[in-house]
Amino acid sequence: MDTTPEAGAVRAGPRQWAGLAVLALPTLLLSLDMSVLYLALPHLSAELDATATQQLWITDIYGFLIAGFLVTMGGLGDLVGRRKLLLIGAACFTVASVAAAYSSSAEMLIVSRALLGVAGATLMPSTMALLGNMFPDPRQMGTAIAVWMSCFMGGMALGPLVGGLMLQRFWWGSVFLLAIPVMALLLIAGPLLLPEYRDPAGGRIDLASVALSLATILPFVYGLKELAKHGWEPQYLLSIAVGIIVGVFFVRRQRTLETPLLDLRLFAHRTFRAALVVMVLGGAASGSFFLVSMFLQTVKGMSPLEAGLWLVPSTGATIASVMLAPVIARRFRPGHVIAAGLTVTAVGYLMLSQVDGSTGMAFVLTGLIVGAVGAGPMGALGTGLIFTSVPPEKTGAASAISETGGEFGIAFGVAVLGSVGAAVYGSQITVPDQVPAAAAAAAREGIAGAVGAAEQVGGTLGAELLTAAREAFTTAMNSATGASAALALALAVVAAIALGHVPPTGQAEAAAGAEGGPEQAGEAAATAQDGRAGEHSAPAGAAAETANASG
Repeated sequence: MDTTPEAGAVRAGPRQWAGLAVLALPTLLLSLDMSVLYLALPHLSAELDATATQQLWITDIYGFLIAGFLVTMGGLGDLVGRRKLLLIGAACFTVASVAAAYSSSAEMLIVSRALLGVAGATLMPSTMALLGNMFPDPRQMGTAIAVWMSCFMGGMALGPLVGGLMLQRFWWGSVFLLAIPVMALLLIAGPLLLPEYRDPAGGRIDLASVALSLATILPFVYGLKELAKHGWEPQYLLSIAVGIIVGVFFVRRQRTLETPLLDLRLFAHRTFRAALVVMVLGGAASGSFFLVSMFLQTVKGMSPLEAGLWLVPSTGATIASVMLAPVIARRFRPGHVIAAGLTVTAVGYLMLSQVDGSTGMAFVLTGLIVGAVGAGPMGALGTGLIFTSVPPEKTGAASAISETGGEFGIAFGVAVLGSVGAAVYGSQITVPDQVPAAAAAAAREGIAGAVGAAEQVGGTLGAELLTAAREAFTTAMNSATGASAALALALAVVAAIALGHVPPTGQAEAAAGAEGGPEQAGEAAATAQDGRAGEHSAPAGAAAETANASG
């Protein structure tokens, strides 16, 4: 590493950038593994004779357990060492991937996917937390986070495409073997290129807190996801309520522990709180995009692969925006850049709210791209603000909180906006009188049921039913994307106000490198008082970040 007077901070050298490449590959793989299964599901279901319930668990168990274990693994990495946990997770991920690829039954595949989820939860907060240790310079950290996020989003977009290509040439289990070369590279290069970092004051992991954390997150996320699929059924509301109740006990226990699994003092800092709220609710606003994907398939008549291909340009736009955001934030305040991005996102959602069945794909694609471009600053700069507002020994926990919040936000957005769409669809669809009762009931439940019912009825009557369902679903999508636009605009205001005190990264670097006079010191001391809560102060790193934010 070398230092520069302009930055006033240690700057990363070639070893750290090579380490970033090592961290980026498993990040891409993790996100790819979330989406690659969708095309393989029909193949493996036929070969393993999986029931409908087993298919759901094969698909969902991976994401559920990643979400459930993020907080635990983030805290564990701070205690035992982030590189150590990362390498252990990589080894476990490799073994679980081989087991998944060669599963001989649906039950074996479910267990393998569950192990992949637990191992994935060790990788995600460790990779992000290590970035905070490897790139302390604000400018370089912004670039590193942008690369990390670009790989994550790229994996989500490439998953269906890679899965489709591999399934054309190999058997379904081949999609899981992609992990082996990537994890092998991480296991070999990781000890050479990645630093080890742990909380020097860390104690032992509290197993009761781990249990309470899982009992909080898993029922909550499960309830939200199932609400999005099946509507406001009592059992799913009960699941969410159980998660909330257990969460109260989890929070109480963290306040009594000398070494908590989740350090609640992190929330004492206003930058941390504000960035987290914006990112969580921003994820919720994106919940209407799943309706756009359904629109492409059910109204435009595309296959899942075709719909995925049409969504690739918007992912590319997000990646470009993520990479550009740190550059813009060197001259403009991050909160204002995030606010501008969210305003652009709102425009994209508004465009999608005007789409109908006759709208050309050029307009739909433009709306998707505009919405995606605006989302980039929120992800890249919001993550950076969360990192810089906590001390280095707590970046693992901060990363886990950020990623768990993202899971909550997306699940909540899909559930709520999906419910809005379902309510509008139910109120708008007009089923022809001649349609049989069973087919009419299926059509009223949702667009997927309507497509099946129309095929069953057939003829002119089936075509009329399908047309009515498509019109109702389009109206439902318009309502959901309109709600997303309103939420994005509201968040733009929140970001501009709540994060407006954070200076541009270029200004922060200049201030850090300049010789501070008494006036500057007084400003820093005064600003450092912000974000304190009661008798418990924010962590030392958070106070330092607040001092830098006084500009």
